[in-house]
Amino acid sequence: MNILYDENIPCGHEAFSTLGDVTSCPGRAITSAMVRDVDMLFVRSVTPVNAALLDGSRVRFVATATSGSDHIDKAYLQRAGITFCDAIGSNAESVAEYITAALLILSQRTGVPLAGRSIAIIGVGHVGRLVEAKARTLGLRPVLTDPPRARTEAHFPHVPLDDALRADIVTLHTPLTYEGEDATFHLLNEQRLAALKPGTWLLQASRGEVVDTRALLALLAEGRSLHCVLDVWENEPHADPALLARAAIATPHIAGYSWPSKINATQIIYEAACAFLRIPPSWTPPQLPQGMSFPLLTLDSHQSTAAQLAAAVSSVYDLLADDTRMRQLLLKSPAEHGAYFDYLRKTYPVRLEFQHTRVHGAAPEAAAILRALGFTVVE
Repeated sequence: MNILYDENIPCGHEAFSTLGDVTSCPGRAITSAMVRDVDMLFVRSVTPVNAALLDGSRVRFVATATSGSDHIDKAYLQRAGITFCDAIGSNAESVAEYITAALLILSQRTGVPLAGRSIAIIGVGHVGRLVEAKARTLGLRPVLTDPPRARTEAHFPHVPLDDALRADIVTLHTPLTYEGEDATFHLLNEQRLAALKPGTWLLQASRGEVVDTRALLALLAEGRSLHCVLDVWENEPHADPALLARAAIATPHIAGYSWPSKINATQIIYEAACAFLRIPPSWTPPQLPQGMSFPLLTLDSHQSTAAQLAAAVSSVYDLLADDTRMRQLLLKSPAEHGAYFDYLRKTYPVRLEFQHTRVHGAAPEAAAILRALGFTVVE
């Protein structure tokens, strides 16, 4: 059993070596010649999996350690009799925590409290559900847009997209699709972007192509007051430097890159491979990276609730450090941009989630909110 996997899949060797002989390489370097004698292929989002890659190979099982699967030609895999699985939902908590951190930062920067503001959540699947829950915890008023759920769930409180875009905050959590009545390619096109009211916070952590980059950049260039948090970019890894320069917060497609989310993805596709091979799983994922322990954070109960929340969240996830690293791209030559974007993803530091941090000293109001966000609050 020959196995090839993207070297950026954490614990890939430990997990997949229990199934057969393993080889790893960068995801963008995987070629048809490399997979010719491979039986199982494990990728991430940077590897297009299609006929051009797999025709003539021995591959009979493909898995992507990502929630999104727009890089996979599923119709081809089905025709070719190749079993496929993704890791949908594996990074939902990570993305929801990214959005939480961004909201708190924008609130601090603008001086506008979150409580009472409306937030349009476009796409209410694995990620959107968690974003909704955390938004409510922060006192926001969610407005939900999800046409597929509206068609199948009689009581889903769906709001049409054009109405939802009138909210104070807009956050995108849709898959990328090009066809059908729910196609999301350039879902936020020139007309819809222009309809956003001045001062809107636009958070984009789905896929870069869901927003028309050229239209967004033109709007910002003419001075429209939008606070954009951009984690995903059209034409990755070649993020538009002009758009990067105008973003309030910019990161290199790492919203879902918490350490637990990546381990979740590895476990999901590993167990799917075991089921395909009809063997019991023998690899157990670690709870924490080697040498790390669960952090304990002590807060100052005399600070405001907002300050305590910001301190707790930033102690777990320093989003602005990611933003700083991303902006170094602007100091590099255009020829280096793509490689630097990939470098930031490959060398991404270990990031835990709220659930791993014990918080001590929070005042009662802050403690209740932190507990609802997922922190462990201790006396």
